[in-house]
Amino acid sequence: MMITGLYATPGYSGFFFDDQRAIKQGAEHDGFTYEGEPVTDGFDEIRQAGESIIVDIELADGTVVRGDCAAVQYSGAGGRDPLFQAEEYAPVIEGPVADELVGREATDFLENAQLLEELQVDGDRLHTAIRYGVSQALLAAAAEAGNTTKTDVMADALGTEPATEPVPVFGQSGDDRYNNTEKMFVKGVPVLPHALINSVEKIGENGETLLEYVEWLTERSQELGPDGYEPRFHIDVYGMIGEIFGAPYDRDEVVDYFADLEAAAAPYPIQIEGPMDVGNREKQIEAMVELREGLADAAVSVDIVADEWCNTFEDVRAFVDAEAADLVQIKTPDLGGIHRSGQAVRYCEGTDTRAYLGGTCNETETSARACAHVALATNAAQVLAKPGMGFDEGYMIVENEMRRTIARRERDRQAETDETETDEITADD
Repeated sequence: MMITGLYATPGYSGFFFDDQRAIKQGAEHDGFTYEGEPVTDGFDEIRQAGESIIVDIELADGTVVRGDCAAVQYSGAGGRDPLFQAEEYAPVIEGPVADELVGREATDFLENAQLLEELQVDGDRLHTAIRYGVSQALLAAAAEAGNTTKTDVMADALGTEPATEPVPVFGQSGDDRYNNTEKMFVKGVPVLPHALINSVEKIGENGETLLEYVEWLTERSQELGPDGYEPRFHIDVYGMIGEIFGAPYDRDEVVDYFADLEAAAAPYPIQIEGPMDVGNREKQIEAMVELREGLADAAVSVDIVADEWCNTFEDVRAFVDAEAADLVQIKTPDLGGIHRSGQAVRYCEGTDTRAYLGGTCNETETSARACAHVALATNAAQVLAKPGMGFDEGYMIVENEMRRTIARRERDRQAETDETETDEITADD
C-alpha cells in the first residue's frame, strides 16, 4: 500500500525542556520553574513547555497512522541536537521529508526509515526528533499495510524473535520519590524508582541521605509489594557520587560506599545510573571502567548504568566495546530513527552489557507506545515508563501496550494454527 500524504501538526510533549547548563550553574527553583537567565542556545526560559510534532501518514486506502517527534528534557546539552521547536521544524516534514516519502510503499519500513535517516536538507541531517517521530509513523504505516503488529514489523526489520512476556518496566518517580514509589510498590513495578538524585542535598554530603532512602525502599517494598514481589532498584544519581567523592573511582572510600548501597538494598539487586560526569565520552568511559573494576575486585554486586555521554548509537557502541557499564541507557529520541534504537539494543547481544531502552519524560503517549514495540521486538532488559513524571500514566501506557500486543500476537498465531488444521482436514476429505 502506498504512502499518499505526510502531515505535521505542532503539539505538546509530556513534560518540559530544561536548560541543563543553567541548572548546573546554580539556577534556583521558583516554584515549578527556575529563576535566572538561560545559557543554552534556543532557550527563552530555563524551563519551558515541551513541544512535539504530531506526524500523520495517510495511506492509499485513506487510513491515517501517527508518530510523534519529541526531544529529551535536556535538549541542546551534551552534544545533542539543538532545542526542538515545533513551528520551525514542521515545514521541513511537510516539505523535503514528504517529497521523499510520499509515493513509497508503506510495507518497506526499514528502507523508508533508512532513507529518512540519511536525508539531508541544506547539507545537514534532519534533527533527531524529526527522524524519531517520522520513523514511528513509518512503523505504524507498515504494520497497518501489512495487517500485523508494530512489534512484528520491527522484529522482521532487525531479524529478532519477539518477547512473549512484557519487558520489565522501569518506573520513574521524579522528585516525589516517596509517594510515587509507594504507588510503584502497590502495582508491583519490576524496576524502580529512578528517584532523581541530582543534588548534594538529595544524596547527602557523604552519601548518607541516599543510603537512608535505599533502606526505606527495601523496607517499604516488603510492606506494600504483592506476594512474591522481588523488585530491582535503579537509582539515577546524575553524577553526584563523583561530585561528593571524586576520582579515583576504584579506591576504598568509593567502593565501600557502593558496598553500603548493596547492603542497604539487600536482598534486592541495585543499579546506579550515571555515578559520575567527567565532561566527555572518553573520560567518562575511563571513569566507569575504573569503577567497575574496583567493584569487581571487591566483589561488590552493584550494577553501573551508562547515561551521561551515552547518547547516540556510536556512543552506545563505545561504552559496550569498552565494557564500561552493566547496562547502557538507549535514549530513544537521541538515536534518531526508531529502528536505530532497536539496532542499539541488538548491539548489546552477546556482550556482558544489558540494554535499557530508555528515553525521556518529555515524550508523548504515541512515542512511548512505539518504544514498547521496540522493547518487545528486541527483548530489551528493561523499558522506561513514559512520558511525564507522574508515574501512573506512563506505566499504564507502556505496560498495557505490551500486554495488548502480546495478546494480539497470540490470537494471530492461534488463528493461523486453526486455519492450518482446517486446511489439513479438508485435504484429507
